[in-house]
Amino acid sequence: MKPLETLLRNAARSQHRIILSEGSDPRVVQAAHDATTQGIAKISLVGERTQIEAQFAALGLPLGRDIETLDPADAPCSGELAALYYKLRKHKGVREEDAAKAALNPHVFAALLVKAGHADGTVGGAVATTAEIVRTAIQVIGTRPDTPLVSSFFLMLFCEKHHARKGAMIFADSGLVVDPTAEEMAQIALSSAVSFKILTGEAPRVAMLSFSTLGSAEHNAVSKVVTATAIAKTRAPDLVIDGELQFDAAFVPDVAAKKAIGSPLEGTANVFIFPNLESGNIAYKIAQRIGGATAIGPVLQGLSKPANDLSRGCTSEDILHMIAVTAAQASDVS
Repeated sequence: MKPLETLLRNAARSQHRIILSEGSDPRVVQAAHDATTQGIAKISLVGERTQIEAQFAALGLPLGRDIETLDPADAPCSGELAALYYKLRKHKGVREEDAAKAALNPHVFAALLVKAGHADGTVGGAVATTAEIVRTAIQVIGTRPDTPLVSSFFLMLFCEKHHARKGAMIFADSGLVVDPTAEEMAQIALSSAVSFKILTGEAPRVAMLSFSTLGSAEHNAVSKVVTATAIAKTRAPDLVIDGELQFDAAFVPDVAAKKAIGSPLEGTANVFIFPNLESGNIAYKIAQRIGGATAIGPVLQGLSKPANDLSRGCTSEDILHMIAVTAAQASDVS
């Protein structure tokens, strides 16, 4: 698990403060304890302190000074955060009393802490829906000026003996953008290339995937991928990227030598951009459940500061990994 070890080690160096907005969930409590004892990040838990204390006690874990607890109802910064929310949302008709109420929501509170600079990133979604987490992140934290589209990816780790190629790869978008246009697909590719570099330190090699390889089939769906590839190449001329490609032509050098002659990827892509959410989501789950890959995500990209979503079926280990990813993203922002 060398890529994961590298990610955790790099996160530990940064010592960023990460907010966990579901502080009384037992999985979150365990992950908070593990992240702190392993030195991966500084942790703040949002929620009622009595409930958080009860979960620590139930798990037999100590709640020491290393883990901060923040209750939106009485935290010292609550007034400041409510005022910030009003400033951010008053153009949408939000009143001051509405802002004060909204800031009591733990996910909004956590995002406001990041926006205000009191924390470096936030993680939620063990209980809340993806829609709530993403909506809150966009409304409160906002998008990067150069990246108006918020998309997602899964960091796929292939580290088992049976894996033909070992290492880290990105599958995008496998969790958020349902049917991207050619313009959006290009943006997902560019964002994913940056994310890959941030998380692994390696050079991205981007494959724009389709059921066609370099003109082997004609269809509107293929044309979208061809157009997206051209847009991405124009915007990032130094990026190693090619498409449209079938997965085997992007992943297997011997196949690439036959089906994608002249491709700069030469069958060694590490960032895979899917034409829609349906294909991306199916692919990552097959790689995870049948192929035995470790899947970390969905990781959000395109936000001005890190905020990440969890699967409601996540484990404490999944949360720990997402804390490390969020810390790595925060290092890039800072």
